[in-house]
Amino acid sequence: MATTTAADRREDERQAYNAFLAACPSRMVLDRISDKWVGLLLGALSGGPRRYSELARRVAGVSPKMLTQTLRALERDGLVEREVTAAVPVRVDYRLTPLGTGLHQAVLHLKVWAEAHVEEVLAARDRYDSQPAEESE
Repeated sequence: MATTTAADRREDERQAYNAFLAACPSRMVLDRISDKWVGLLLGALSGGPRRYSELARRVAGVSPKMLTQTLRALERDGLVEREVTAAVPVRVDYRLTPLGTGLHQAVLHLKVWAEAHVEEVLAARDRYDSQPAEESE
């Protein structure tokens, strides 16, 4: 039976979470955080707890079904906490967890970049779209 050194074990562990590998579990995390509704909801929740209806108003264009699905997924992944308060009607608040707050900080950089460079991207699209279509091979 072959033995492995501590360095070998560390290398194996490092490779286990290589997102370029098809079977890497970190791909599930990347799939989650690359969803547009996730980034927008993290931003909407960054100011503190919000009710479902507040989130629906804040994140324009999200359908009720998609809002519910995304909030459930974020809760399942430990990024959002859901607090139910017994009242008439029942009050449900959503807030970022510490893990969600950390992710929001990373996503915030993407939001700022997108807002700063949208004009350049739109201009590049216009240039690309105005070129004659290339013949397919």
